[in-house]
Amino acid sequence: MITEDIRYIGVNDHDIDLFEGQYQVPNGISYNSYVIMDEKIAIMDTVDKCKQTEFLENLETALAGRTPDYLVISHMEPDHASSIQAVVERYPEITLVGNAKTFPMLKLYFDLDTSRALTVKEGDTLKLGRHELTFVMAPMVHWPEVMVSYEDSEKILFSADAFGTFGALNGNLFNDEVDFEKDWIDDARRYFTNIVGKYGIQVQALLKKAAGLDIQMICPLHGPVWRNNLNYFIEKHDKWSKYEPEDQAVAIIYGSIYGNTEQAADALAAKLGAKGVKNIAVYDASKTDVSELIAEIFRVSHVVIACPTYNGGIYPPIENLLAHMKALAVQNRTVAVMDNGTWAATAGKQIVKQLEEMKNMTVLDQKLSIKSTLKADQEDNLDAFAQQIIDAM
Repeated sequence: MITEDIRYIGVNDHDIDLFEGQYQVPNGISYNSYVIMDEKIAIMDTVDKCKQTEFLENLETALAGRTPDYLVISHMEPDHASSIQAVVERYPEITLVGNAKTFPMLKLYFDLDTSRALTVKEGDTLKLGRHELTFVMAPMVHWPEVMVSYEDSEKILFSADAFGTFGALNGNLFNDEVDFEKDWIDDARRYFTNIVGKYGIQVQALLKKAAGLDIQMICPLHGPVWRNNLNYFIEKHDKWSKYEPEDQAVAIIYGSIYGNTEQAADALAAKLGAKGVKNIAVYDASKTDVSELIAEIFRVSHVVIACPTYNGGIYPPIENLLAHMKALAVQNRTVAVMDNGTWAATAGKQIVKQLEEMKNMTVLDQKLSIKSTLKADQEDNLDAFAQQIIDAM
């Protein structure tokens, strides 16, 4: 139960391995849905079809014999919308509520009669009784039809995919029932940066609209419901969507075929540590899910990419990382490049070229090139390479 009149009817998915077929979710994920009980009853979104039976049971229990009047569709992505038809079949008199972009998408997924649908626009309201929803358009956060809903009497923002996170809800529905900073923030960052990260400008537009509302609670479509300390999470999203680093810190991301580039990356980390840099993070791009690497690049101010040349190009795990960085609009970071090659070491130049195509990326001038292994006579080069990173912090 969210409040006396607003019930949680969402579900957990502990069976999922890859969200959107690509992001590892070892902690599962929740598909959140809510129902507002008033003179008129509104369901706020549905859930993924894989959990449809459980969702419909939750809905029936919450309704306690009553019939819902509205189904508000804030987002047409299938993990939230693929149970719409099941709801309509069970409650054929229900009115679907969406915007001008919602219903053309709906017809792509379902053969439904939308003649009784209610099309809303920015600022429109829906009176349920004591509760009233005001609709706020949020295009490209992160699909074009997305809208959020503000319930005035209880000051609740139903935020669609905004303010969501990976991770199933293990019996604790609210943010103040968990240690969010310890157990949830990494998944929240990884969710935002990989799912919504490309759309920073659009997120900023939504945050500006939200700033004009008296929000006391946030009900997202994934993850915990926020009922206190809202500014903490809003400020995180403000920083992420401005592509500003959270921490003045260094992440070293390497690809290594036989361990020699790894050894050089570790030597650099030790050098930076000896010079006083704290909380250095080192990642093997071959073993770390790329979504985690993207999240780390959003978190830190400085990134080192260490990569061997492979078939005359960039080692594939690093090339994959660079492709994700470009696709997700990574920007405003300082990057140092280390490359390796027994002959024709060209990876470094190719990495720099790709980084320079990204927005507001500072690529440090000095590149450290290794021929097969880091030699003792390169100690001064390693020291200077480390020092330029520190000087740029």
